[in-house]
Amino acid sequence: MRHLLSITDLRPAEVEAIFSITRDLKSKHAEGLREPLLPGRVMALLFEKPSLRTRVSFESGMIQLGGGSLFLTEDSGFNSQRESLADFGRVLSQFVDVIVVRAKAHKTVEELARHSACAVINGLTDLCHPCQALADLYTLQELVGPLAGQRLTYIGDANNVARSLLELCGYLGVKFVMATPSNYQFAPEELTKLRRLIPGLDITVTTDPRSAVRGAAAVYTDVWTSMGQEAESTQRRADFAAYQVNAALLQAAPEAYFMHCLPAHRGEEVTDEVIDGPRSIVVQQAGNRLHVQKGILAWLLSRG
Repeated sequence: MRHLLSITDLRPAEVEAIFSITRDLKSKHAEGLREPLLPGRVMALLFEKPSLRTRVSFESGMIQLGGGSLFLTEDSGFNSQRESLADFGRVLSQFVDVIVVRAKAHKTVEELARHSACAVINGLTDLCHPCQALADLYTLQELVGPLAGQRLTYIGDANNVARSLLELCGYLGVKFVMATPSNYQFAPEELTKLRRLIPGLDITVTTDPRSAVRGAAAVYTDVWTSMGQEAESTQRRADFAAYQVNAALLQAAPEAYFMHCLPAHRGEEVTDEVIDGPRSIVVQQAGNRLHVQKGILAWLLSRG
């Protein structure tokens, strides 16, 4: 049984296969066609955290592919005292064809997948956000063409989004440059492990955002305080104050697009002038969540 819990569950050729399906489905969508590749298939969504883009793009995508979806709330017993996660997964996976999980802890998704008879997709955990990264790099590819040799600059902490972007950049030959305070970087042992898994990984880490953005095809940022870190927000605002993506910073990257996974904290990690400006591609990036989720579902479920 294949699952998509992290980017490293895929091989580079499989990423290209998902992108190819996505391009085809997006082209047909623009012509008004909704190709029913998954008639009768059912998707369950289990979300422990709030969501707009992940939930709606997956639900809409499955419906457009001819299937249906179930959004299960707390009364289903997911990750509760009502029954073990193993029993929950064994039973639920007999009723549906695929489960999308947005969980607080990555180990929750891993355990559910171990006991699931159907495919499980990670819709976000504290460790990684693979579906977001796939949509991000797909979007950049649409705009700049072949990604190999391009440079993506990420400004922010080593969070789940950054981790999946780094992994996918390594697969696709994209140089990943990260600007972040020294105490918010990836742990050295984690980078060592990732380099073993992804020989093409090319990462530069700096505390200087201005040098980081030079030569970038895209400048990407995320909120300074992610969900679950609210108690650290005052300290994080102070630590990242010099890392805001604003017009002055983008002057050092005249060819770069601006990217953000949304939702954005305007006035913190990015200014209105940048996120609403002509180089911002955040709306296209968010819209592509729909098309890439369809590509993921069609690729994963066509494998039987």
